Amino acid sequence: MKEFRYVITDEQGIHARPAGIFVKEAVACSCNVTISKDGREADAKRILAVMGLGVKKGDEIVLKTDGEGEDEAIEKLSVFLKENL
Repeated sequence: MKEFRYVITDEQGIHARPAGIFVKEAVACSCNVTISKDGREADAKRILAVMGLGVKKGDEIVLKTDGEGEDEAIEKLSVFLKENL
């Protein structure tokens, strides 16, 4: 299992457009991908689950990948977060 912590810098937090793109990136990964905030965890391959976390600017999220291809997945998704959120 790989883990990446990130503090959201986007003024609107994780809103619909970047969340949709993030979910598409996560779905392309063969491993399990979860995202959590304040102890609540969601399947990062489901947009309603990601949006349901209500992530705002300044919130810390934890991204976890587990399974085949977890190294590549955590790298790809962490780069996406840094560049877009």
